[in-house]
Amino acid sequence: MKFSVDEAAPGVFHIEDAMGVCMTLLVGKDRALLVDAGYGLDDAAFLPGVFAKGRPVTLLLTHAHHDHALGARWFSQALLFEQDAPLLPVYTGKAQRERVLSQAASRGLAPQGDFLSAPMPEILPLSEGPIDLGGLTAIVLHAPGHTPGSAAVWVPERRLLLTGDAWNPCTWLFFPEALPVQEQAVTLRRLLSLPFERALCAHESVPYPRAALEAFTAGLTGEAVRAAERVVIEPYGAIDTRRIPLPDGQELIFDFAKADPDAPSLARG
Repeated sequence: MKFSVDEAAPGVFHIEDAMGVCMTLLVGKDRALLVDAGYGLDDAAFLPGVFAKGRPVTLLLTHAHHDHALGARWFSQALLFEQDAPLLPVYTGKAQRERVLSQAASRGLAPQGDFLSAPMPEILPLSEGPIDLGGLTAIVLHAPGHTPGSAAVWVPERRLLLTGDAWNPCTWLFFPEALPVQEQAVTLRRLLSLPFERALCAHESVPYPRAALEAFTAGLTGEAVRAAERVVIEPYGAIDTRRIPLPDGQELIFDFAKADPDAPSLARG
């Protein structure tokens, strides 16, 4: 199995797959919750089976993109916000799987099982609110921005926030389904209303301090949107993608055509 595992806090296992994307396993006394499932080249149900030690495991997908959702093929069911349900067949269909196989082959990686035809699981609607794992609570939050149905998970006992792709130090907000930067700012401020100290992101193997998200959010100003530099992200060259550099090497890449620099949700510089 090509996974690396870090116990970021008691009962919190941050897992990086062979393609470099992360998922997080929360293990309580009674049950476990796997947040995201990675690219799915290797058996994403294997590590929950090891660390959950026989406890029932629920899979929660923070959004429908292939690098988070294809690993769901190893499960019978998965939770997903309904706003992202229409995106799932697009990002887990044959064309996207062939693209992933090509990327994997370029790294010398081969999938377990029949990657191209393995069915996706039954998708159950995800709702905001607490999931009691037994001494550990996963509080699900709707965090729209990266996709309309993006989710984040707050673990109050560990003062920890799992952001999925709602926030990464390099956040992408330019896919066709992505929301405008001003709506992303609303989501991030809502997340910052929670009393967490660290955040685990889907594209970083180490936790980030709360201050990193605070600095990122404070940098989303109308002035920064107006001054954002043009960058070309293939195969999305037809989209007017722009880059806002943010403190500590962070950045936001967004669709300028959707942006409203005068929106009240954007901070003033």
